[in-house]
Amino acid sequence: MFCSRKKSLEVERIVKANDREYNEKFLYKDNRIHTSKYSILTFLPINLFEQFQRVANAYFLFLLILQLIPEISSLTWFTTIVPLVLVVTMTAVKDATDDYFRHKSDNQVNNRQSEVLIDSKLQNEKWMNVKVGDIIKLENNQFVAADLLLLSSSEPHGLCYIETAELDGETNLKVRHALSVTSELGADISRLAKFDGIVVCEAPNNKLDKFTGVLSWNGSKHSLNNEKIILRGCVLRNTSWCFGMVIFAGPDTKLMQNSGKTKFKRTSIDRLMNTLVLWIFGFLICLGTILAIGNSIWENQVGDQFRTFLFSNEREKNSVFSGFLTFWSYIIILNTVVPISLYVSVEVIRLGHSYFINWDRKMYYSRKATPAEARTTTLNEELGQIEYVFSDKTGTLTQNIMTFKKCSINGRIYGEVCDDWGQKTDMTKKKETMGFSVSPQADRTFQFFDHHLMESIELGDPKVHEFLRLLALCHTVMSEENSAGELIYQVQSPDEGALVTAAKNLGFIFKSRTPETITIEELGTLVTYQLLAFLDFNNFRKRMSVIVRNPEGQIKLYSKGADTILFERLHPSNEDLLTLTSDHLSLLGATAVEDKLQDGVIETVTSLSLANIKIWVLTGDKQETAINIGYACNMLTDDMNDVFIIAGNTATEVREELRKAKENLFGRNRSFSNGHVVFEKKQSLELDSVVEETVTGDYALIINGHSLAYALESDVKNDLLELACMCKTVVCCRVTPLQKAQVVELVKKYRNAVTLAIGDGANDVSMIKSAHIGVGISGQEGLQAVLASDYSFAQFRYLQRLLLVHGRWSYVRMCKFLCYFFYKNFAFTLVHFWFGFFCGFSAQTVYDQWFITLFNIVYTSLPVLAMGIFDQIALDTSYWTVINHVFIWGSIATYFSILFTMHSNDIFGIFPNQFPFVGNARHSLTQKCIWLVILLTTVASVMPVVAFRFLKVDLFPTLSDQIRQWQKAQKKARPLRTRKPQTRRSSSRRSGYAFAHQEGYGELITSGKNMRAKNPPPMSGLEKTLYNSTSWIENLCKKTTDTVSSFSQDKTVKL
Repeated sequence: MFCSRKKSLEVERIVKANDREYNEKFLYKDNRIHTSKYSILTFLPINLFEQFQRVANAYFLFLLILQLIPEISSLTWFTTIVPLVLVVTMTAVKDATDDYFRHKSDNQVNNRQSEVLIDSKLQNEKWMNVKVGDIIKLENNQFVAADLLLLSSSEPHGLCYIETAELDGETNLKVRHALSVTSELGADISRLAKFDGIVVCEAPNNKLDKFTGVLSWNGSKHSLNNEKIILRGCVLRNTSWCFGMVIFAGPDTKLMQNSGKTKFKRTSIDRLMNTLVLWIFGFLICLGTILAIGNSIWENQVGDQFRTFLFSNEREKNSVFSGFLTFWSYIIILNTVVPISLYVSVEVIRLGHSYFINWDRKMYYSRKATPAEARTTTLNEELGQIEYVFSDKTGTLTQNIMTFKKCSINGRIYGEVCDDWGQKTDMTKKKETMGFSVSPQADRTFQFFDHHLMESIELGDPKVHEFLRLLALCHTVMSEENSAGELIYQVQSPDEGALVTAAKNLGFIFKSRTPETITIEELGTLVTYQLLAFLDFNNFRKRMSVIVRNPEGQIKLYSKGADTILFERLHPSNEDLLTLTSDHLSLLGATAVEDKLQDGVIETVTSLSLANIKIWVLTGDKQETAINIGYACNMLTDDMNDVFIIAGNTATEVREELRKAKENLFGRNRSFSNGHVVFEKKQSLELDSVVEETVTGDYALIINGHSLAYALESDVKNDLLELACMCKTVVCCRVTPLQKAQVVELVKKYRNAVTLAIGDGANDVSMIKSAHIGVGISGQEGLQAVLASDYSFAQFRYLQRLLLVHGRWSYVRMCKFLCYFFYKNFAFTLVHFWFGFFCGFSAQTVYDQWFITLFNIVYTSLPVLAMGIFDQIALDTSYWTVINHVFIWGSIATYFSILFTMHSNDIFGIFPNQFPFVGNARHSLTQKCIWLVILLTTVASVMPVVAFRFLKVDLFPTLSDQIRQWQKAQKKARPLRTRKPQTRRSSSRRSGYAFAHQEGYGELITSGKNMRAKNPPPMSGLEKTLYNSTSWIENLCKKTTDTVSSFSQDKTVKL
């Protein structure tokens, strides 16, 4: 007797450490993940069930059953079963191949090794064998296998540093710290093996920033929060080792809870084909009904004259019943109007298009030897219909590499290099970089080209020294020395690392810190400052300050932060900068830090905008960061008419801000009620292009995460959608992975537009799965996004070629293929309808059964396939290429070779019943009139098409036709380039202090929890490669009337 226990809905989780037997009674899921669809046992039934959900497959299965009934079967069964088996087999092989690669990627993750404490000793165990309650040891730079409760670490007070890029896209380090009672366990294996604490916590959920629970151990209880938890997908950084207890495993981890369900994606072409098949099936029923009525009339008026020649049991025949049987007979004969080979041909074409993407050398990233990959073969033509692109920021648009470029000290700008005539030149063209030569700690990758700053330092300019002293003192960076004696900085955010590294290279080197002091080396002299107070950065203050006492006994306040915040606190002597001042602060200077965009981002964004594709940025970063990146890659420009910022903290505030933005955008002639537009029906959310055309100018919308949560509510989301769809660019900041998916679903559901989501981290997986097309970038944040994607490549710039080249070609090729395919099948099938009027509607066939069977599979398959795979929208390529000649003349040769073979004496001798037409082809084709009819039929069929195309090109030329004519004219005379004047709105000063994503390490620093009692062992630091990203747009788009100006990708973010 077989039985199983069904797990009830989990309300809370109870986990006991080092006790698998205790935890197994709760039926918790293990750490194995499954993204595959089939198993060996379930593949055949599930795959067949899915395939016969297709209308055409179910239709042909129904036809096969009809052909087994002798009374109505006008064709033998093999005319249907051969193509049906071929279609089902090819599709099954393709699905099995796709699922094999899913299994392969799952196994790669599940078979990763981790050290697990089993039987009082550490053992290497596969990830999939890790259980809830196990204690795991992690080492530096190692991925976290499951959601863990941090027990102890190599750092003081049980601290550890983690990178959460795969969860929220942020590469800045975050701190987690263990309970004091468990941090004492250290690395003592015997004590860890005896640890038997019980954790009672929340049930599995997708909230990344929240955790509640209680640890009971040794008769006392300790509360747990998110700061004690290390989530799966994180990477341990700058920590030699740590131990953790598994709380959630496998599908229950917060990473997998945010991944979303894998959805079966169908293209609009698939839906169109299903609709066409239904209409054609209805057309087929109409033809069958007409012929059945004709048969009944013929039997009633003419047929009774021939019954005396039939057998006795067929003399008394009801004309109505005869019409009924004839109806099903004609349904069988005319079945080729709904061709089953259509789906086979579509799959072959899609497979060819997928290989073109995989083989495209222009999408190959040589630096990491990463080619583009089409991970699915069913969505290629959908790439040519994209209307909305939803993009992550960190690692997708940017490299997340901060470099110190310029600074302004006491009103003088350093970093702008001038030539001998006083003209500014490109800094990258200078070969000689600047550094402080006497400093052995100089960073060799640091590049600064203005020697005037070095001269000011050497001359002892007090303002310059004070500026660099601020950079070396005001930060949360931790320093360590490796085995080679080199300083390694542990940075909370990349911008802090850039500023401290710049100060180090300019002679002011941050050496070490304690809870009470900060030690720096000023031009070779060690100076220790007493740390009196630390005012940390947070999202409200938007600045960081330190109060120190220097060796001379002076107390000074050093502050750095967003310019919009610091300008309000300047000394009255700086009234020329801003009238609103405080009492005692004076401005030292400003810095310009560049967050490197990926190569080609500006060109790609510009090209997609020209193609009328709207780009929405959905990022977990803060608002200032996203805005700066938007301006850097030209998604946001000063030419825009307005930029709407939605930052309300309540539903009422969000609704009011949306109302005001819409009034500004549409004018006050729209009807509003209770702060939002009244929509009576759901369909009213589906905006049409007429409304968009009423909006003149370019607008942008910026909304943060907590405002978005209110805006996605049912009574406000219609306002949000209407406003967002009217804007050229939309930026959503501080959004969770789930909110990313909700935004995509909102546009999909109500806008009825084809969407694409692109990202590189695990926090983008739900968005990638929700969109029609998901693109994963194989960047610095692991392979979670790639594994969940439909297409993957290494750089954002390849999206331009994927959509505008492969996508457009695939879409146009598929449309042409469908037109030609249905044309040839209608021409083939309607002959039987015409012949029915000459054969007494007796369901006789014009063609022999082998011709009917081979018509779509062999005789006419290659020409349409060649066009569907190889046809290009090229301006200088003839349609009649070598491939066209081979396929067309090859198909004709194949037809005649099979024809002569089937009508030969030899095949008749082997199969006399199947091939009775001996010598028919040989005798018929010797007649001149046959060849004359073939020639006249061909000319009569082709000439109308040729004449139509000629008149269309001459009277109604397409854009491609116009460009061909323009290219011919270009050879004779090159037209003058014109530039349209643009109205610019006032330049907006943007805060650049935007790269720190959370509250800093100030509390940890002043508490001393992260300080060691003695010199720490050498540790590896953060290693990042600096990529130069300077390029120009050349010949981006040429049209008959105007051209597009070049844009520089070298963008600088001001701090």
